[in-house]
Amino acid sequence: MRSLGESQARQPKLNQGQLKKMGKRRIKDKSMKRASVKVAGSSKRPRLSVFRSNKHLYAQLIDDDKAVTLVAASDKGFKGKYTKTDIAGMVGETLAKKAKTKKISKVVFDRGSYRYHGRIKALAEGARKGGLKF
Repeated sequence: MRSLGESQARQPKLNQGQLKKMGKRRIKDKSMKRASVKVAGSSKRPRLSVFRSNKHLYAQLIDDDKAVTLVAASDKGFKGKYTKTDIAGMVGETLAKKAKTKKISKVVFDRGSYRYHGRIKALAEGARKGGLKF
């Protein structure tokens, strides 16, 4: 009888839902890698990174050379009857105002694994409206 190696003998059995979730995660990781390979920030032109959760939206300007966050903004301070897309535009404008105080005018937009659509697009347009160029 053939003996199984350690890796073959102890592989956990995954159900259909777990396999599907793993596939979605791999697709998201590939998409993120494709987008981030083309994008790199520096102190002269930092990277505008966006993170979107179901409830909130976060954006930050990152200097990849020093691995430092220069400016950050989120939607946690906004209250009132606004749509998520409207709030995303306000977050972009807030980020642009904070960037101007640090004398940053040019950035590289990093959408991560998200499509340039909806809240991500609204944030980018808000940042442009606030004076950032990318």
